[in-house]
Amino acid sequence: MRTYQLILSACLVICSYTTQAQIVINELDSDTPSTDTMEFIELKSDTPQMPLDGFVLVLFNGSTSGNDSSYFALDLDGFTTDVNGIFLMSNNDVSPVGDFILFDSTIQNGADAVAIYQGNASEFPDGTLATTTNLIDALAHDTNDPDDTVLLGLLGLTEQINEGENGNQTTESIQRDNDGTYFVGPPTPGVLNDGTGEFINGIGFTVPNDQYTEGDSFDIVFTTEENVTETLEFEISLSNGTFDTSDFTGATMITIPNGSNTATTTIQLIDDSDDEGDEVLQITFGELPDIFTRLNDNMQIRVIDNDFTVAAWGTPLNPTFDQVESTQPEGYYDSIDGLAGDELIQAIQDIIADPDVVRAQTYTDVIDILNEADQSPLNSNQVWLLYTEQQRPKLDFQTSGGSNVGLWNREHTYPRSRGGFNDIDLDEIADGIDIFFTTEADSLRHANSDAHGLRATDGPENSARGNSDYGEYNGPENTQGSWQGDVARGIFFLTIRYNGLEVVSGNPDNSTVGELGDLDILLDWYRNDPADDYELNRNNVVYTWQFNRNPFIDLPDLAEYIWGDNIGEVYNLPLSTESFTSQNIRMYPNPVNDVLTIETPNSSGNATIYTVLGQEVLTTPIQDTTRIPLVLSSGIYLVKVTTQKGIETLRLVVE
Repeated sequence: MRTYQLILSACLVICSYTTQAQIVINELDSDTPSTDTMEFIELKSDTPQMPLDGFVLVLFNGSTSGNDSSYFALDLDGFTTDVNGIFLMSNNDVSPVGDFILFDSTIQNGADAVAIYQGNASEFPDGTLATTTNLIDALAHDTNDPDDTVLLGLLGLTEQINEGENGNQTTESIQRDNDGTYFVGPPTPGVLNDGTGEFINGIGFTVPNDQYTEGDSFDIVFTTEENVTETLEFEISLSNGTFDTSDFTGATMITIPNGSNTATTTIQLIDDSDDEGDEVLQITFGELPDIFTRLNDNMQIRVIDNDFTVAAWGTPLNPTFDQVESTQPEGYYDSIDGLAGDELIQAIQDIIADPDVVRAQTYTDVIDILNEADQSPLNSNQVWLLYTEQQRPKLDFQTSGGSNVGLWNREHTYPRSRGGFNDIDLDEIADGIDIFFTTEADSLRHANSDAHGLRATDGPENSARGNSDYGEYNGPENTQGSWQGDVARGIFFLTIRYNGLEVVSGNPDNSTVGELGDLDILLDWYRNDPADDYELNRNNVVYTWQFNRNPFIDLPDLAEYIWGDNIGEVYNLPLSTESFTSQNIRMYPNPVNDVLTIETPNSSGNATIYTVLGQEVLTTPIQDTTRIPLVLSSGIYLVKVTTQKGIETLRLVVE
């Protein structure tokens, strides 16, 4: 009886091992340097068309920070291997395209591991230590990294395979040989590593260009590797986001006749009159017979909306100053009038950090805020980029940690590492304008998503700035610095809005949290690049989301009373204004050097020029079109125009 039990026990172990050995890791390409868009994991079953229900794929991070723990888990329920026993998971750029699409940069380079378990992804939340419990197969891998002996031990392995052992991990992968060992060679996704197996006909498609404008038409040409032996019919989809069947005409049911290997459909993009914004259509295969595999898929084509709008105001490179009306509520700044020093600072903070009024949004919501606040005046479907002084399509926002060339992202003018604020999990949710955090002056974390301190920037230029002080960083060469005053006013806002942030003279140590320089340079930028219509419009937009405004935009001389020439003096609000109701007035050029022209059609009266402190510097009669020679210092002035039809006070910049 005892002998029978031992034999039965041994049989159970062998049978269990045989069951577990039905699925293995057949090939891994973990690294395509600089792109991370051609990586894949290939599994192989002992029997063809095997259901993968009950299995889970888990990736483990062997780096010091990874602690030999999981960073990705995927339930394989519902998937099935193909006629050769292959199941492919890949980036979308891999050909043939995987049965499951991995985001670019999903697979880490090593020393790491790929494993298959019996179980569910819920059993492997991020940070789960590697284990042999219910382990089916595992592969430890690297790209010229030392062996991770701890990870090997946790997975019961004795060997870590180097994808770069032949000196070029870019074009090679780790592949399982028929004897269960591994070798490194040119990638063979979707087929058996020894070149055997049934032929699966590949089908792909081509499009002449990757961008079209509403009203254009284009052909999609479908081609199989070999002629089909019976008529092939399949459906495609072009829908993606806001692009749907109302945006085009053309056949989406495709037929390749028996004996042929190609078919074409013509897509006509509808030219409507709505500014929906640029869109992206995505060409995606519907279901294909098992004897076909997709050579490419999910191709995205940009559709340019030709109904974009142009703003009445200029860009920071060609600024205007009197086209945008401030949306500040009446009396918004009344409480700071007549104050000085610390009392003035506190009164400002009481307005812009009022916990009963001010709202904080998520860091992901900031993308929507910037799409509106940093919208290019030249094209409503693009954003205007800080530093590089150029526009870029809103669609070109950087969504991953890969290459940022040609993309834009969110720039913290007060760097996060210098301010000591970072995001939390909730910051990854775009929950819209009506859902918000309550916030106050001590809510320093909310500086991470404060749109007054965040700007749209070119990705590589954002990286180039890093966490440098301004002055150490002065922007790209051959640009005009039209962003410099904007940055200064954003920094000044943040240092008053949040306790724990300062702007200081010189260049403090980068490791000193809560200090940023250089105050003296920022003050110069603030004076030499006054707030224009673009910046005022931006202030209006952010106000609709956060319910606070940047006072250093609304009140041009305010910073002088806190850090500048008037530090410690009593601050008085600027002169009030009365608006014309029955005539148009033009004042140009603005900024002005030496001669100012004021047009008051069919009217006469006087023009009086004041400093921003209310000091009168010039009064002159005007009638119809009047040219006024100026001998004034550079700076910001107020021009009060009085005629029989009314009074208007305008802002003037003298260069």
